[in-house]
Amino acid sequence: MESKKTSSPKSNGSKQSKSDNKSSMQSSQLMKLFEDGLKDIYWAEKALIKAIPKMIKKATSEELDKALTSHLEETKEQITRLEKVFSLIKVKAEGKKCDAMEGLIEEASGIMEECEEGSMRDAGIISAAQKVEHYEIATYGTLRQFAETLKLTEVEKLLATTLQEEKEADLKLSDVAMEAVNVDAAEEAV
Repeated sequence: MESKKTSSPKSNGSKQSKSDNKSSMQSSQLMKLFEDGLKDIYWAEKALIKAIPKMIKKATSEELDKALTSHLEETKEQITRLEKVFSLIKVKAEGKKCDAMEGLIEEASGIMEECEEGSMRDAGIISAAQKVEHYEIATYGTLRQFAETLKLTEVEKLLATTLQEEKEADLKLSDVAMEAVNVDAAEEAV
């Protein structure tokens, strides 16, 4: 008697299985969540391009001005990097309103209006900017992990670069605050 071999999806060869696996990941719920997250942070970064110059204009500390100006340029590069990510996953680069970033920007505007010019306002700007950085760190960290899970190696590397920049921007703001701004604001009378 001759035995018939039945083919199962797993025994069709590793190339097809890997291809099927990648294809299913590309259309998975995680991929949808990933794309939505990219659209959210894309909108957020574009909103920051408009908000950061307002912070720079209100800042009185030279160190804060430099840190914000440097991060504005990085933000422009991050938008370009996000556009490359969209291209790599073959999705149109478009933003989806980010309510969280809109709220953080509104809070920053309120702080700048309410605080007295000088060290107090500078400390408030740093506080608001660090809240923004923490949101971005959380978002890019999550998106980087999603890309890794989805086996989007090149995308993961791009997001990891931005994540590192956001962490460094947060540290720079902390340095500016601790080295001068917070000390000066603590010494100013109310």
